[in-house]
Amino acid sequence: MDPAYELSKKEGKVGTPERPLSDLGLLSYRGYWTRVLLDILKKRKGNISIKELSDMTAIKAEDILTTLQSLELIQYRKGQHVICARPQGLGSPSKSSWPWWS
Repeated sequence: MDPAYELSKKEGKVGTPERPLSDLGLLSYRGYWTRVLLDILKKRKGNISIKELSDMTAIKAEDILTTLQSLELIQYRKGQHVICARPQGLGSPSKSSWPWWS
């Protein structure tokens, strides 16, 4: 998966797998997207938008959104999606450490 997304980045395009995804395909892609996104969020200081993540990774915004939702790292506030995570809380998410921003 990584080579395809790297090629998309070089071409300045956003990529996504062909739909519909099988259950196993979704698990594979979701695992890849999770690794890539958490790596960026751990290193990032300050705010970042879904669009910025998409531009940096070549992952389609909708795929980023559903991945962050599955990790419970996103909320809908005042008409927009907001990433709610502290870098130190991204190592091993658990219900006991939720919410990370409080």
